[in-house]
This record gives sequence, C-alpha cells and structure tokens, in this order.
Amino acid sequence: MKDRLSKHLCIWLILLVSGLSHAQVQNFAENISKRGTTAASFLEIGVGGRALALGGAFTAMADDPSAIYWNVAGIAKMQKSGLFFNHSEWIAETSFDYVSGVFQMGRYGALGVSLTALSMPEMAVTTVDDPEGELGQRFNAGDFSFSVAYALRLTDNFAIGFNPKVIHQYIWQMSATGFAIDLGVHYDTPFPGVKLGFALTNFGSKMQMNGENARVLFDFEPGSSGNNERVPALLETSSWALPLNFKIGLMYQLLNVQRNSVSLALDAQYPNNDFESMNVGVEYNFGNRLSLRGGYRGILLDDTEESFTFGAGLNFPVVGNVMLHFDFAYADFGLLENVQKYSLGIDF
Repeated sequence: MKDRLSKHLCIWLILLVSGLSHAQVQNFAENISKRGTTAASFLEIGVGGRALALGGAFTAMADDPSAIYWNVAGIAKMQKSGLFFNHSEWIAETSFDYVSGVFQMGRYGALGVSLTALSMPEMAVTTVDDPEGELGQRFNAGDFSFSVAYALRLTDNFAIGFNPKVIHQYIWQMSATGFAIDLGVHYDTPFPGVKLGFALTNFGSKMQMNGENARVLFDFEPGSSGNNERVPALLETSSWALPLNFKIGLMYQLLNVQRNSVSLALDAQYPNNDFESMNVGVEYNFGNRLSLRGGYRGILLDDTEESFTFGAGLNFPVVGNVMLHFDFAYADFGLLENVQKYSLGIDF
C-alpha cells in the first residue's frame, strides 16, 4: 500500500512540475531566448565543489547538505546530520557564500536550513555630473536568501522534499524582497545503480525594486516659464520573475568493485530565462577517501561561456563517526574569469 502511494505521489509531482514549466517550453520551441529577464540571478550560482566539478549534474546524485540547493529531496537520503560551507571568489570581484545544515529526525524525515549571500566591495557613486565619483558618496549592493527545508523518505527508495525561501536584494537605498519554494523528488529505481531526480527551483513571486533612490525632482513642462521645475516624483520600477528552473537528473553507477566506484551523472534543465540545456559529469571514488571528478556544462547551448569543469575531493575521519569532506572545483567561463570553488562538509 505504501509503495503504491509513493508511486502515485511521484506521478502527480512530475505532472505538477511539468505543467508549471509548459509555458517556458513553448518559448524554447519558438526559438525565443529570455536571457536577462529574471531577478535574483544569484540563485542560479551552483554551490559545492563536488557539484560544480561534476558540471552541475547533481540532481540525482545529491546526498549531502548541498542537496538543499540542488534537489531538496536528497537530504532525506543522508545517513547522518551534517553542515556545509561554501566560499567562492565569483565573477567581477564579487564573493559568493553558502552555508547549510541538515538534521536527521529518524522516521520523521530531515530538516534543513540554508543561507546564500552574494556580496561586493563598497563602490563610489558616479553620476553624469560626477563621473569620477569625486563627491565621496559610497554605496553597497548585495543579495541574500534564507530557506528552511524539509524532506521525507516515503519508502526506502522514494523521497520528496520542500524548500521555502525568502529572497532579498539591495543596491544603495533600493531593495526588493521575494518568496519562493523548491520542490524535489529522489527515486532509487529497480535497476541496479540507477537513480532519478526531479527538481523545480525558485517557483514564487516577482521582485520589484523600491526605495529612496526612486524619488526624483521632475520638470513636467521643460522650457515653459512660470512652471514648477522641481516637482517631487516617484519612479516606478518594473517587476521581474524569479529564475524558475525544472531539472531532470539521472545517475548511473558504472563500476562498484572492492574499494573503487565510478558514477556517471546527467542533468537536463528547462529554465525560464534561457534555452534548455544539459550538464554531464563523472566521479571516481577510491576507498571512500579520494574522489576525482570532471564534467561539462551548457550542452546544447550555442552561445554560452560555460564549458568544462574538474575537481577533487578528500574525506577524513575526525573523531568517532564525525567525517570531514573537502572539495575543490575549477570551472572554465571562457571570456569571463575562471572560477575556483571550495567547500567544506562535516557529517556527524
């Protein structure tokens, strides 16, 4: 009875996320790109040295605290509780940080929290009249997201998860706040070594910038005599959708002999701000201590700066059942700066 229920839930969730992504798939069929048409683009920056080294093909493989980002259902498959820390020197002198924690509650599932931040150094305010910023005004800009995740293993092979989040962006005296939710499914198929993952990320409200910088002095009748040339006005900004993405992931364990294993991962993704694409990655594990990884991002995209990735991981026992995981990844971004990503995980 429980197996039948899980299968029905899986079918309904797949139909749900497929229906939500139907409109954006129509755009792909018409060969219309929507690049640059969504807010909070920092939500598209992948987390974790392991996942990035695999080219982002992590939807079906996600089984550590970074699964809150990739496929929230994956946290229910974790054997232990864990913490995860990620830092990257990102493009254009920005810094990207991600912290998450997952706490196992036995038959009641797994609870997780995550914090994402994209920040940049303080900059000088420049205007048409002051292009060099000599007046000494400074401004900050940044993006943040906080989420609380929950995932439950309905059977030994099937898990679902939910990850509601609050998103906040600001620049100088302007800011915007939005709300979204991620949905995830993870399924160990009856075929040996084959796993499936489905994830819908950032389904939620639109975001609109508001604040003091939208207040201006306006002249309704330029050149007319006797009119008020400094009428207080408020500029209205446009609202933008969040970067919705539907992903289907497949993982296949090619080899599992003694202390060696090789796994192949493949992701197909359907975002609302770009064409559909695929990511692929391969991971070699030796003795549960050393991992070597490689991947490729943006397959099927004609105009992208993303391409190959590679990296490695080390696992260390610390005290008792506590394990320390260190992962490194390198990603080629073509004309943009190459990115090195480091992450640290602790299982307990």
